[in-house]
Amino acid sequence: MGTDSRRRERDPDLAAVSGDGARHRGVHHARLARFAQGVGDAFAELLAVLAPVECVCCGSEDSALCGACARQLRLLCSRPFRAEGQAPALLTVDGTVLLPVVAGGHYRDELAQALLSFKHLGQGRLASVLAPALGKAIRSAVGDGLGICLVPVPSSNAAFRRRGFSPVHLLLGRLRRLDALPGMHLADALKKAPGPGNGQKGLGRGERARRVRGSMTVRPLQKGSLEGRACVIVDDVLTTGATLAEAARAVSAAGGVVCGAVVLAATRPPAGSDLPTGGADTLREPTQTKNK
Repeated sequence: MGTDSRRRERDPDLAAVSGDGARHRGVHHARLARFAQGVGDAFAELLAVLAPVECVCCGSEDSALCGACARQLRLLCSRPFRAEGQAPALLTVDGTVLLPVVAGGHYRDELAQALLSFKHLGQGRLASVLAPALGKAIRSAVGDGLGICLVPVPSSNAAFRRRGFSPVHLLLGRLRRLDALPGMHLADALKKAPGPGNGQKGLGRGERARRVRGSMTVRPLQKGSLEGRACVIVDDVLTTGATLAEAARAVSAAGGVVCGAVVLAATRPPAGSDLPTGGADTLREPTQTKNK
């Protein structure tokens, strides 16, 4: 009996467990995600040795985005700003805002080149730079974001087949794995409605609006999850605003309360729009979501 008692005392599985250990369970997955990301980055460096790559911006070797260009991209995204003033589909004729939008940066230079390469040239590793820029814009727009539903705009069916992924979903997924959006809920609720192709490249304002009108709907299993909840639409690039307006219409039709939108980059910034956002107050009020 004495021997058995001593064995039990030495057996850690039979010893009392300190309550302090349970406090760390909430960050366990985040640590695993960071470890996995570190392994992925190391693997990417190994690939750079075995299959040399060039910076998508300046052409320097050994990296998809060199250190200098990455710093410049972060500088371009250092001050998120309100961008709906350049999007005619998000304003009434008298200038009233239908949907406030916060942009991470201007669609130009290193940001534009990196985003184009990420979306169209298979440079998936650029997500490590683009995702933090999008995350910063989201946090600038909604503050702590407690209870906010982030609703990504889906890619067109043709674009998804061509790329094999949705850029916005991939960036948001990376942020969620790294626990970079605490208190926010990612709701993959939107899908493209059946109909003709809805590509917008090269189209003018009116044609873009007509092309996207009615092009989105909420997935049947997601409609109840949006009812009465504060929602923020998330997309990659803002041009005329027609796509965001259509996404907001679909979310509102499902009972969601659309508070605004966030994009990684905005095109054609008007003079005087380079103002920093106001944190949690920026997208605080629900908005109308008509697609004019």
